[in-house]
Amino acid sequence: MTQHTKALSDAGVSIWLDDLSRQRILSGNLAELIETRDVVGVTTNPTIFANALANGESYAEDVKALAERGASVDETITHLTTTDVANACDLFAPLYRSTDGFDGRVSIEVEPGLARDTDGTIAQAQQLHELVGRENVLIKIPATQEGLEAIAATIGAGISVNVTLIFSLDRYRDVINAYLTGLERAQQAGHDLSRIHSVASFFVSRVDTEIDKRLEAIGTDEAAALKGKAGVANARLAYRVWQEAFGSERAQTLLEAGANTQRPLWASTGVKDPSLPDTLYVTELVAPQTVNTMPEKTLEAVADHGEIRGDAVSGTADEAEGVLDALEAVGVSYADVVQVLEDEGVEKFDASWAELVETVRGQLDAAVAR
Repeated sequence: MTQHTKALSDAGVSIWLDDLSRQRILSGNLAELIETRDVVGVTTNPTIFANALANGESYAEDVKALAERGASVDETITHLTTTDVANACDLFAPLYRSTDGFDGRVSIEVEPGLARDTDGTIAQAQQLHELVGRENVLIKIPATQEGLEAIAATIGAGISVNVTLIFSLDRYRDVINAYLTGLERAQQAGHDLSRIHSVASFFVSRVDTEIDKRLEAIGTDEAAALKGKAGVANARLAYRVWQEAFGSERAQTLLEAGANTQRPLWASTGVKDPSLPDTLYVTELVAPQTVNTMPEKTLEAVADHGEIRGDAVSGTADEAEGVLDALEAVGVSYADVVQVLEDEGVEKFDASWAELVETVRGQLDAAVAR
């Protein structure tokens, strides 16, 4: 591992790669990143799989066999994605064992069309867990209002969950409550709490993208001075929410019974504004017991020149609150921003899923024609 990624890991941050493809696994690239970049987990989403299947020849043989069997588009997508995730889980299995399930994790997301469907999400979470068939899989469930009960039910069934698409502090509190509720149900059902893990994916760069657009439209000096500050401030306040919630009597009772904390995971950490440092959402969010999931470009930037200065989050909550207060003062509504981002997040994954469906349909048709 590089000096910078080692420093990040030593500071208590688990480095996860925000990407997966069959080619990454077969070529040895993922194994190399584990060895040289201290990568200890992987996250996926519909966009990642759409790109992988559209650009990868490594799926051709599988697609041909599925086409010959008359598999549907949905069956093909499920088979290809769960196979990749299972194989990645196997690659990470030694890390999973050596960290008692803390790391060595691979995430797979329920279909985006289920984001507003509680019962459908619960059913598919169970299905994906069974199909992947590996202890170190995390089922990704979006933190929509409808997703909260699905999170509690899935955790309650003893299945580990990556909660995704969290933008607001209030929704994050709801997510933690859903996790604790799920643990209480799991305990009542006789599940071993120590085997259940969860992360809560709090999105960062998208917050700046949306807010900075609004600040530019306002156009004042006060507004300009706040550009590029909201994403980090929001995440730092989320860390305080996590500290408070898991310091509560309710959480401590579960932890004493063997449960694990639900770690904050910083997602959407690729910097989209070229005027900002390309490692901003890593170096400014270093804190113990967190995960940072990075696209490869960001990972390589951190490995090359990321200056890790230890814990950059603890003790910053008052300053972060000042940033959010200043945004409200210049006319940026936090409540509106986070709702827009949640809606857009669901829509973007829906669009990626539709793209994935069309790609796979074309590949199946081509395989039959041959």
